[in-house]
Amino acid sequence: MVPVSLLIWISLETWAYLAFGRHVLHLDWPLAIVGAINCLLGLRFWMNATTWFFGMKFASPAPSLGFGKRLAIMIGEYLAFLLTFLLVLPFERLWMPADRLRPGTHPILLVHGYGVSRGIWWLLRRRLEAAGHTVATLSLIPPYTSIGKLVPQLHQRIEEVCTATGSKQVTLFAHSMGGLVCRSYLARHGIARVDKLVTMASPHAGTTLARIGIGQNAREMEPDSLWLRDMASETMKIPAIALRNPYDNYSMPQDNQRLPGAQDVELPPIGHIAMLYDKQVANIVIDACRDEKRKMP
Repeated sequence: MVPVSLLIWISLETWAYLAFGRHVLHLDWPLAIVGAINCLLGLRFWMNATTWFFGMKFASPAPSLGFGKRLAIMIGEYLAFLLTFLLVLPFERLWMPADRLRPGTHPILLVHGYGVSRGIWWLLRRRLEAAGHTVATLSLIPPYTSIGKLVPQLHQRIEEVCTATGSKQVTLFAHSMGGLVCRSYLARHGIARVDKLVTMASPHAGTTLARIGIGQNAREMEPDSLWLRDMASETMKIPAIALRNPYDNYSMPQDNQRLPGAQDVELPPIGHIAMLYDKQVANIVIDACRDEKRKMP
């Protein structure tokens, strides 16, 4: 649903820019095409810049990075944003073949965050598999519904993965809102099927950026929401690791990524989307899941 919707939106948006250039500004085709491309990139620049504005205004105390380092992170995040939303997600089938679930192995199930789909895992999945892991994914739909309504899909996928691999349990690895979906699953279905939870930049205590988000899940991710207060009463009953990005531009204040009862691991300074493609972050993820890389008895 997300890939198709994005492809349709980008197509309509591009044609709108072209029509404006041709029929309103009376540009010839080459200039109209250049103008449409600039509009596509410019809109996404301001979308990305908005996250950094919130990040600077509501950030948790963290050492200053300096102008050069901060600019490099912002440029890297912008490029990751373009790659993800203009190339990867709209053409997900080209980037993400079906999961390769090997019988007799212990699987890691990757759970994505807000407004995206399983396509975001295209590079991290390859790196986890290269490290010897069996990796499963899923796409949670619709993208802007209540977090609780996504839990049955996660439950179904866990059961499918356990059946396909013969494993009694999975390790859950989640990015951003996916960590909240996983915690909601554990609260509803217990720990029988999950041996470990690893979250990355998940807004466990909410994110200020959710105030400008759309959908019921955005309302639930606002700091001090009723949903988050209810979830806070659920204690962790399995080993858990919270990978925290102190300079994140989506989950802020960044200390809200801490999860009571979980090991806190600080990530290197990087953008919220760019971390999905970063080799250093991938090594931290692999290390966090290392104990679960084992053959079935």
